[in-house]
Amino acid sequence: MKRTVLLLSGLLFTFSLTIAQKYAFVDTDYILDNIPGYKAAQEQLDKLSEGWQQEIEAQYAEIEQLYNDYQAERVLLSEEMRRKREDEIIDKEKDVKEIQTSYFGQEGQLFQKRQELIQPIQDEVYNAIRDMATEEGYAVIFDTAGGPVMVYFNPRYDLSDEVLQKLGYKN
Repeated sequence: MKRTVLLLSGLLFTFSLTIAQKYAFVDTDYILDNIPGYKAAQEQLDKLSEGWQQEIEAQYAEIEQLYNDYQAERVLLSEEMRRKREDEIIDKEKDVKEIQTSYFGQEGQLFQKRQELIQPIQDEVYNAIRDMATEEGYAVIFDTAGGPVMVYFNPRYDLSDEVLQKLGYKN
């Protein structure tokens, strides 16, 4: 009996702590879309990426033209000339793939530029959310930007506009 009373009182205590917790949510996509610096950085990254993509596509078109020319002239070439032209095409293709990796790879220039332009803004948003959670006593703040994490939420608990305001951006 004593054990049951202790167990029930422990459960009630835990339940009361759970009820006392404050929860909220934010939409970081919405917050970032309302920060002008983020939009400008994203546009800069898009232009950079588009320019690099066009450069790579032009080089692949050049390789394709070399290959088509080779196919048309192949019967007229000596074995040594065929090998030389094949090696030239293969080398150009390797070069383009290396350039593509240097631009778009995991540690490529686009990734580095994204870290330089976007990461400070994301850190600023995260710090504002963390500060608000600490100041206002929220136990958990969910981010709804990554997909439907919650089935239902009450919009009055959406702190996205408050985060923008704390960052100094008026919506």
